[in-house]
Amino acid sequence: MRTRTDQVAAHDGSFDVHLWFPEAGTGPGILLVQEIYGVGPYIEKVALDLASRGYVVAAPDLFWRLHPGWLGEHTPEGTAAAIELAGRFDFAQGVADCALTVAHLGELPEVAGGVGALGFCLGGSIDYMLATQVELAAVLSFYGSAVPDSTGLMERIAAPLLLVFGGSDPYITRDRVAVVEQAAQGRPNVVMHVEEEAGHAFHNSEAPMFHHPEAAARTWEVALTFLSEHLPVTLSR
Repeated sequence: MRTRTDQVAAHDGSFDVHLWFPEAGTGPGILLVQEIYGVGPYIEKVALDLASRGYVVAAPDLFWRLHPGWLGEHTPEGTAAAIELAGRFDFAQGVADCALTVAHLGELPEVAGGVGALGFCLGGSIDYMLATQVELAAVLSFYGSAVPDSTGLMERIAAPLLLVFGGSDPYITRDRVAVVEQAAQGRPNVVMHVEEEAGHAFHNSEAPMFHHPEAAARTWEVALTFLSEHLPVTLSR
């Protein structure tokens, strides 16, 4: 599988965007937005999976202003360090960087068939906010902690939107998830998927403290079905 790293210019510098390409060479684009652990083994695993299914995947290094190339370890100590770094992260700048990455994706000759966004944790919050500002073919937000307090912005999202949560998440409690469920009611473009027995970051197979294999497998099938409906791979098949 072909990969490369592009540089994308922002108003105050430039940042790395890691790219994975499908075997066919072309396909729809997916902005893949990192967790607080950076563009590390887990994000790479997700990117490889999506690229193997025909997508051009782009993962920007969001912490480039604080710690370029940050790779947090999936340990209690590594998680604490990642939380500290994320606490100094400029969220609005991150959304702006992702908008630049979407524009970059759309200009690539390898991208054909639209651009969507998928984000986990921090990334789930960012791509939700991004969708209020940028036109996307599909948006998948996994346990974004900013979503429950931003349901009033949901009306600004025209794209098909999949919102994933764990029903036993200690960081986004079930009553907060219920707020999102209520806001999503009656919105034909919004799909809610809650894994009641799963906690936070349950899809992260690199984090034993969070990973819930059964919930992760079920949810990934939901996500792939959502992508196949709203951001289908056709040119590479």
